[in-house]
Amino acid sequence: MTLPNGPKAPALVQLIQWIGDPLRYMDKCAKQYGDIFTAQVNNGKPWVMIHHPQAVQEMLNSSAFHAPGSLNSLLKPLMGEQSMILLSGERHKRSRQLLMPPFHGERMRNYGQLICAIAQDVASKWSVDRAFVARSAMQEVTMRVILQAVFGLDDGPRLEEIKPLLTSVLDMTGSPLRSSMLFFGWMQQDWGSWSPWGRMKQRKQKLDDLIYAEIEERRLQPDANRTDILSLMMAARDENGQPMTNEELRDELMTLLLAGHETTATALAWAFYWIHHLPSVRQKLLQELDSLGENPDPMEIFRLPYLSAVCQETLRIYPVAMLTFSREVLRPVELMGHQLEPGTVVVGSIYLTHRREDLYPEPLQFKPERFLERQFSPYEYLPFGGGSRRCIGLALAQLEMKLVLATILRDFDLVLAEKKPVQAKRRGVTLGPAGGVRMALQGRRMRQQMPEPVASGV
Repeated sequence: MTLPNGPKAPALVQLIQWIGDPLRYMDKCAKQYGDIFTAQVNNGKPWVMIHHPQAVQEMLNSSAFHAPGSLNSLLKPLMGEQSMILLSGERHKRSRQLLMPPFHGERMRNYGQLICAIAQDVASKWSVDRAFVARSAMQEVTMRVILQAVFGLDDGPRLEEIKPLLTSVLDMTGSPLRSSMLFFGWMQQDWGSWSPWGRMKQRKQKLDDLIYAEIEERRLQPDANRTDILSLMMAARDENGQPMTNEELRDELMTLLLAGHETTATALAWAFYWIHHLPSVRQKLLQELDSLGENPDPMEIFRLPYLSAVCQETLRIYPVAMLTFSREVLRPVELMGHQLEPGTVVVGSIYLTHRREDLYPEPLQFKPERFLERQFSPYEYLPFGGGSRRCIGLALAQLEMKLVLATILRDFDLVLAEKKPVQAKRRGVTLGPAGGVRMALQGRRMRQQMPEPVASGV
């Protein structure tokens, strides 16, 4: 088998380039090799990387590909062996079926008022003209949403213990250098608090103890009236009538914490940057938000077309997840003119797909209108991945993103604290704004009274 062309540099050099500047690496490869290329960035098997919608559709839908959890072992130290992301086949299917109900339909309405209240509370503590980091502020919002909506934790000693521990575990992979621990096995040495890996394990163990204590407490004192996601997960039964084990619950909670808290905070920081970097976008958005009047229903906010387009464009231009989860070829298959043999690992570049000029004219420009002018297929626009590995929390993430933006923008007048453009950089396995986007509060905002809603095409 001959793999598609790709960079000729040694695998270790490519891996270092991939860790240090993944966007530059992908941009160069796409420019030189086109829609499909081989990347030696996996510290093992080479990856065949694709970004043509037709190839992405084939990879996600064809029975010639499957998505074994073993290909995601990079995340095991953070999420645990029972995480849905690490499971395969029937076990993965069972896990998704048990977790799906809390994230859909009417359940989402229960979280709308909570999200708005948390966003309002966090923003109300900002001081006029004192700069703050948008990403850190949004982490506070999304952390509280996750801990209250997912864990069902109200203010109390356990909540106060979990928050700093979770933040410190996440920050252990918060830069390209610290992210290296996930990619190089030899860096995962536990020498106690002397070593970064040892410190992370100690903090993670304390976090585990608190999560298991919460699970045990719920088992001893069940409450059928609770609507938080942990309670719904504990009440769920598979087709054999079996509940999730404590270890499964713990690993899925860690997955939701890491995947839901970190990614949504990053997306919100990017959104605040683009909205305030481009006055015309901010003006159109404020017009639409002001058209709702006082105390709008959260679901009314959720359905606003221009707000939706701003969120979509934010997730297009710098998708938090750069890649789809990896797939493995099960039987000989042709992809973009290349014959791939069983065992070949294929991964879709969400970032490169979102930057294609044939799909998104002027792809480096932030233009929400493109999402009002046309519909994109799930293979052209896929910020939450696709197929059997599509993000299970996407409905909550979209709701949270829109409600937080609307709540803060309607009531608070913000400006960017720095004029220079913000660049993207690696944070663990995700992509975030370098510096976190520094902003400042100018004061409370007086809303404009508008007799008619703004037209959706504006």
